[in-house]
This record gives sequence, C-alpha cells and structure tokens, in this order.
Amino acid sequence: MADTTTPMPPTLTATSETPVQTTPPLSIPPGFKLHVENTAQILLPDTADAFLNPVQEFNRDLSVACIRTWSDDMNAKRKAVWEAKLLSRKEGTAKGKGKTKRAAEDVDETDEPESKKVKIIESSTSEPANSMDVDDATVATTAAVLDPPPEKVEPIIKSEEFRPSKITILEALSATGLRSIRYAKEIPLVKYVIANDLSPAATAAMRRNVELNGLGPSTATTSGPSQPGEDLGKVRINEGDACDLMYSHRPERLRVDVVDLDPYGTAAPFIDAAVQSIKDDGLLCVTCTDMTVLASGNYPEKCFSNYGGIPTKTEYCHESALRLVLHTLSTSAARYGRFITPLLSLSIDFYVRLFVKVRTAPIEVKKAMTKTAVYHVCQSCQAFTEEPLGRIVERTNGDKVNLLYKTTPSAPSSDTCVECGGKLHVAGPMWSGPIHDPTFVKQVLEHVNENSSNYGTHARMKGMLTVASEELDTPFYFTPAKVASHFHCECPSLDDTASAILNGGYKISRSHACAGSLKSDAPQAFIHDLMRTWILDHPVRMDKIKDEASKTLLNKPIGTTADFTRHPGLEAISNKIKLVRYQVNPQPNWGPGARPDSKKKNKGGAAAE
Repeated sequence: MADTTTPMPPTLTATSETPVQTTPPLSIPPGFKLHVENTAQILLPDTADAFLNPVQEFNRDLSVACIRTWSDDMNAKRKAVWEAKLLSRKEGTAKGKGKTKRAAEDVDETDEPESKKVKIIESSTSEPANSMDVDDATVATTAAVLDPPPEKVEPIIKSEEFRPSKITILEALSATGLRSIRYAKEIPLVKYVIANDLSPAATAAMRRNVELNGLGPSTATTSGPSQPGEDLGKVRINEGDACDLMYSHRPERLRVDVVDLDPYGTAAPFIDAAVQSIKDDGLLCVTCTDMTVLASGNYPEKCFSNYGGIPTKTEYCHESALRLVLHTLSTSAARYGRFITPLLSLSIDFYVRLFVKVRTAPIEVKKAMTKTAVYHVCQSCQAFTEEPLGRIVERTNGDKVNLLYKTTPSAPSSDTCVECGGKLHVAGPMWSGPIHDPTFVKQVLEHVNENSSNYGTHARMKGMLTVASEELDTPFYFTPAKVASHFHCECPSLDDTASAILNGGYKISRSHACAGSLKSDAPQAFIHDLMRTWILDHPVRMDKIKDEASKTLLNKPIGTTADFTRHPGLEAISNKIKLVRYQVNPQPNWGPGARPDSKKKNKGGAAAE
C-alpha cells in the first residue's frame, strides 16, 4: 500500500479565529488513517491498539471550554488580589513620603545645636562630616529627603504588570492522546500536559500524534535525564500506571492544576490518587461510563463496592448516578482534609461527566456529612424521602456563633410509602448538595457563545449548559408521563404541569438529564394532587385498574386543588432555544467500540477516548 498524501487541515491558534495554513501536506503511512477534530489531527492504526470514540467529541469540547473558563476565572481572582496589593503598596509609599516630608520639615525648623545636626548628617550619609560644610550638607540631605529621585519608586510601579499563571494538566488515561493534544493547542494558559497510559501501543500512538502536532520535545532533547532549561515539549508522555503517576504528585510542590480521568468504565480506582495530586482550588474532571452499575438496580453490590452507595431503580436514576459519583469524590477528598465544590455535573448519553474544584479546608470537611443523605424510594410511585446523615446546629454566645455538628434523628420507621402504600427501598448514601455552580455554568455558556466556531458540538453545548444553568438545586426530577402512568390517566402537557406547579407557589425548572423532565421544590403530595385535579376533567375507568398502588393513589382525596391556568412566568430561555441533546452519529453504522487490545488488562490500562 502506497503512502497517501493528504493536505493538512487549517489550524486555529488559541486566540485566533482565522484558519492559517501552518504545515505542509501530511503523508499518511500505510496501516493508518487520519482523524481530524477541531485543531488536532491524529493517526489512527487500523488495528485496535488504542481506542478512540468519535462521539466523545462533545465530552472533549466541553472539557476544553470548562478548563479554559476555570483558568480564566482563577487568574481573574489572582489579578484582583494582585491589584489590591499594588494599590495598598502605592498608598503605603505615599504615606511614607508624607511622613518623611514632615520629619524633614521638623528638622529644618528646630533650633537644635549644630552638634545634633552633625549627628543627623553622619547617620544619614556615608560621607565624613568634614567632607563638606555642615550647613551645605544639611541642605543637601534635607533636599534629598523632600524631593527623592523619582526613579527609585515610580518606574518600578509603572513597569510592573500582572502575569497570568500557567497551568499544568495531568491526563491519567490518554489512549490516543487526542484530548491532551487539544488541551495543549486550545487552552491558552497551558504550561504543559502530562499524557499517561500503561499500554505500550497507546504511548507509541501518543508519541506519533504529539510529534504530528508539533507538541513534542525539541530535537536536541537527549535520552537521559532532563537538563535545566531543556525543552520537554508541551505534551509530555509517560508510560506507566495511572495511580503511581498521580501518587508521585502528592507532595505539595509537585501537585498539578488539573487532573482528567476518562477511563474505560469506572473511575473509582483512580479517585483516591487524583484528589491528592491536585493543587488547592484545582480542577478534577471525571468520566464514568459504567451506567449499568450506576443507573440501575441490577448490580447494587458492584455499585456499593465502587461508589460506596446503592443506586435507585427509578426514572431519575441518571441524576442519582451523578450524586453517587460526587459522594465518592467527597468522601475520598475528606480523608485528606479536602473538600469538593461541584462546578458542573452532567449525565450525557451513556456516561456521566463531572467537573469539581478541590480545596484543603478541615472546617469544610466537617460539613460534608450535611451534604450526604440516604433516600427511601417507593418501588411503585417512585416518591422519595430524604434523610441527611448530619446537621449543623448554631449556638450563639454573645457576638460569637459556634457550629455544632450533630447526627440527624431517624425518619419514622416504615417499610411502606405514605402516598401509595408501596414498598420502600433504601438508596445511597449519595451527595445531596448542589450538583452545579450556576455562576460557573453561565461563564462557560458565555464563553461558548463567544467562541462557537471553536467547538464542533457548540449547538449541543449551548443546549445542555442552558438547562444546567437554570436547574433547581433540588433532588430529583420527574416526567409528567411517568406520574400519569401511576394513575393510568391521560398525560397533561409539560406546560400544563409546569403552570399548575407555578400557580401553587412552587419553583420549577427543566433537568438536563432527561428529555421532557421537570424539577420542582413541590412535595410529592402536591404532584399527586395535581394529577387528581387533572383527572376531574379527564376521568379514569376504575374498573380497568388492577394494581393496588394505583387504586390507593386514585382513591385519596384531593388535598390541594391545582390551577392549570397558564402561568406568565412559564416562558424560560430553555424553552426559547432549540435544545440539541444527543450528538449526531459521526459516521454511518457507528456504535460503541470494544476495549482496546492489550496484554496488560489492569486498572492502569488504556482509556476509552
């Protein structure tokens, strides 16, 4: 097979939007094919030595946008601190000049003996007193104090400018290296990226692709230990176990700014090492693709061993999957006096993707139990009751407020649902706190809107981020169709359901995790009353109802009558734009790929990019 010559695609710099031809045509060697994604191009072997998932382009686009936004936000905060210090120093210098000026005037106006003036001169100059006339020396010294040379202060302040901090990224499971290459080329403030994989075939593919994109070490680099000032490249490849690599970055001086975990399956084996290798306020990016474990009740024992909790077998299982992973991250970080702040947590297609900030603060670690809960979930109507593991009690002593951490009194012991009489099962423990930071999500959305041409999946990114930015901070979501199925009645429209909830005085939002879903702070009893009110105009044939749970729901009296009048606040931005929720297949007959071939099938193996 002869080599195939293919023109290289125009590449975009991190700050430019104009395509510029930067390299000559590429010669594709036999046994390889060229794959182009945004600014990166890689060679894929015909054999399955390193797996690349084309539909994960959305994951990679989202990761680039989130890391860029986080990096810009961190530097904005550092710049604000720097400017405050600079202003304080200028004010301090001005005050110092004023004090010196007043002191000099006092010296001039006093009627002190000449001997004392001579002593002042001797203490303020290295020249002997007899090197000039005493009066002349006094005048010269006083003039210097009153009008100091401006170059000693002013030019230093004027020449100073804020220099943004560059970041180091560690991708623990890199496979083809496509993600690391995109990070290095598309995130302006990247110092370098550490791309790791245990598979020799994967690291060989990475070296080939890194060199192809011009991100490797300089040709002068030797094979021995690196020398000071040596160019090691913007993407630095490591072949080894992912956990060993991250544990080697535990010392504070060696920690990295961002750790990205994107394994084939669960990220659970790598989380302990990851939370220890990140700097304070660093970013941890995690992907888990084992949704059959996280989002179903089929393997509760496996879910508990991986994530320390039991999943829900409900329509909101994808949100509970996010909360189970967040629980694992929180408890893993807490062991080392660190806590997490979820910035963005998304359930996408067949996986979950989370971005959390990690910081050391023992006082915040104490609050972790108040953000963790178990849930009693009805197997029939899917109603749930939250039971937090802990609570905070404030004790005021004068002007001082003390926080006491207490356990939560147990919920009434019952194995039946108060709504329908169905059996309850326990889910969790899992994260019960916020899963998004709305401010951060809006910043990412703003960045994507301003740089749409830089992201191939920008339409879907806008849709997902818009819904996530509006999402209520409450667990969990529901769909009107599912609730209606419990009553065996005609389903009200999404607008009718949302209007009834808003008219009842409750909040409402969409959920990114399920099409046609709603989130609300309304109690489950109100949602059921809403359906009972709806049934008044859309009756149900009771003779067709067989299951006892539905009969119980239908026979209950209406506690609160719902008002289905269209609410003026119904229109939200998420309803005004076309939400692209699922990625279009990147090629005909595309489907999930198999695990890459490797003789080393252990936890440090190649990732599923």
